[in-house]
Amino acid sequence: MRLGLRIFLGYFLIVGLAAWLVLSVFVGEIKPGVRQAMEDTLVDTANVLAILAADDMRSGHMQDGQFAQRVGALAKRDVHARIWGFRKESLDYRVYVTDAHGIVVFDSSGKDVGRDYSHWNDVYLTLRGRYGARSTQSIAGDDNSTVMHVAAPIFDRSGMDDGRIIGVLTVAKPNRSIAPFIASSQLAIQRWGFLLLGVALAIGLLISLWFSRELSRLQRFAHAVTAGERVPPPRGSGEFGELGQALETMRERLDGKQYVEHYVHSLTHEMKSPLAAIRGAAELLQEDVPEPERYRFAGSILDHSQRLARMIDMTLALAAVEHRQIIEQPESFDLVALARDAAGEIETQLAASGVALRIDAPNAPLRISGDRFLVGQAIRNLLQNAQEFSPRGGTIVVSLRIEEHDVVLVVRDHGPGVPEFALPKVFGRFYSLARPDGHRSSGLGLCFVREVASLHRGAITLDNDLDGGAVAILRLPMA
Repeated sequence: MRLGLRIFLGYFLIVGLAAWLVLSVFVGEIKPGVRQAMEDTLVDTANVLAILAADDMRSGHMQDGQFAQRVGALAKRDVHARIWGFRKESLDYRVYVTDAHGIVVFDSSGKDVGRDYSHWNDVYLTLRGRYGARSTQSIAGDDNSTVMHVAAPIFDRSGMDDGRIIGVLTVAKPNRSIAPFIASSQLAIQRWGFLLLGVALAIGLLISLWFSRELSRLQRFAHAVTAGERVPPPRGSGEFGELGQALETMRERLDGKQYVEHYVHSLTHEMKSPLAAIRGAAELLQEDVPEPERYRFAGSILDHSQRLARMIDMTLALAAVEHRQIIEQPESFDLVALARDAAGEIETQLAASGVALRIDAPNAPLRISGDRFLVGQAIRNLLQNAQEFSPRGGTIVVSLRIEEHDVVLVVRDHGPGVPEFALPKVFGRFYSLARPDGHRSSGLGLCFVREVASLHRGAITLDNDLDGGAVAILRLPMA
């Protein structure tokens, strides 16, 4: 499982658990909170009505007194109230009064007059001077049928203080009357809770995707560096950017160390042969040798010293190309014009070796983007390589065309071609085949071309032509 997915699942689990706990607490507290608010209202109502019913209770006219008449009128009253979007058409109160023995002497519903309510908590506790309240199911086994009863004492006010308790007034209200408010509040909390949960998960998903993307960039960069590809360091933000730059710095230092070690080893190995030849010729010249031999040994010293100079120059040029990962300031230029310029620069060498050169290219420019100087040097290396292997009177053909999204430059010669055993090695450092005249190159020219092609996201191949000779194909992306 990918790290980004694991982070998201962990975040999802934490947020989901927290949201579930919070929603459960909020939703679970709504019903008791609303019922507590209703009970508080019933306490106020019961005490107010107990004061209003005290006179009729003392006079013994609870059934036919003014209090009974006014409470009875409540059932006929039209309310027409709209409370938070819910319409209320009638009053839901039931009021009953019991005497000091708990016997019902007044009931607004008219059904329980004369019954003994002394065993109910609201009456029982109130007659003993305590707070009396109860919640009872009107239908056995149905929790939705519960009715809340809140009682208040009726005092005999004939004394200096409140006097003794002569009755109990109870106000009852069914809990179903507040059910719509509870359901509406629960639905609102759940709706907003799920919305916030969705937003939190969306934020978590975006963070996980960003985190995964940054890690993937670093991973791809590490794999590319391991494979020896030219890739710029990932441009991350924050710590990821710093980590990418640190990896690039570490890569440069490791590459630089390995590069120097490898080059020193390869260069010293390749320099041994010409240096040995120079030293041998110099030692022979110190002796008394015939004049023709002296000229031959001096010429050998000159040839090998020139080869060493070319080797050093090409080593420096190749090192500069291999060290670069990207082209910092690419420019757009015409590859056809660049090929003609390169052919013009080796015109003297072509004339001296008796080799002709022909360029077959379209009239329209074939533009690529990159480093003009490096591409020009790579083309010159290909032309010089073809010229050195071409026989006198031969012709080098340079053709340019477009294939899909690439500009293709092809260099054909009519020389001996490349031996089969050498084809896999021709682009290696310091690998050189003997020219027809017996001389060898620095062995870095084709390696330089390969590095330039790779730097430009292109490719170079060298193979034998069916008609004889060798054919080099350089592919570079179009601008």
